[in-house]
Amino acid sequence: MRRFIPSTSCLIAFDTSARHMSFTKAANELHMTQGAVSRQVAILEEYLNVKLFERINRRLILTEAGRDYAAQVSTILKQIEMATFQVMTYNSLASVLNLAILPTFGVKWLIPRLAKFAAAYPDVLLNLSTEVLPFDFNTRQVDAAIHFGEPDWPDTVMVRLMGEEVVPVCSKALAEGLGSVEDLANVTLLQHTTRPQAWQDWFRHVGVDCPNALSGPRFEQLAMVIQAAVAGMGVALMPKFMVETEISLGQLHVPFPLAVKSPQSYYLVYPEKNAGKAAILKFREWILSEAQGG
Repeated sequence: MRRFIPSTSCLIAFDTSARHMSFTKAANELHMTQGAVSRQVAILEEYLNVKLFERINRRLILTEAGRDYAAQVSTILKQIEMATFQVMTYNSLASVLNLAILPTFGVKWLIPRLAKFAAAYPDVLLNLSTEVLPFDFNTRQVDAAIHFGEPDWPDTVMVRLMGEEVVPVCSKALAEGLGSVEDLANVTLLQHTTRPQAWQDWFRHVGVDCPNALSGPRFEQLAMVIQAAVAGMGVALMPKFMVETEISLGQLHVPFPLAVKSPQSYYLVYPEKNAGKAAILKFREWILSEAQGG
């Protein structure tokens, strides 16, 4: 069956031109002449019978069709590149594990331990990427993921790793101005976008009324929340294990040592079809041992 797929050289020329909005800059990146890049894009437009670029006042502008096509082509080329790298690794390694991790969890807890995993399983090449929210494994080049939340990821195996306890942390100057837990209701509360009810739950557990528990600047990553707290922007509610370094260095202080157990947990997640994959089984055994060890 004939496939309607243009040549990769045309797609690469188009993708690079779309990123730079310039045939000249695309030519510099691809080590080609400007004319050669322009011809590749023209061949692609002829093949598609669709105009991808317009020239307006000597500027290169994507057409509506061009914008849609560019977004899809960029994603596909990255997937092909990743698949190629993975195949190349098979020359020397038995297996590859592509793991999506939570950014701050990865930096603070997982990555400092990975040398032990590499020593225990030198035949597994571990590739890391970051994902904050659940995703469809069928559309990503990912074998497994680290997830924080509820065990409700459809069509997957979810292995609980550990829970966490959260405590309020802030700069020394802010801590010195807090006389009682009730004072927290009157300061800026730093929020994490994927944990919108964290402060509300914490205040309920410690028995303090705080009408503004959902208010405050929001950050996508816990690492951002940590830095905002260090900078004195407000009080953060953080997992204890993620701020041990900042507390030991005196960058953050715990004004009230009232630790509350989070209702959610950390999980290793992978699609059911990957349940027998050797690299996942090895990583599962190792990370469970690490999580149980604290």
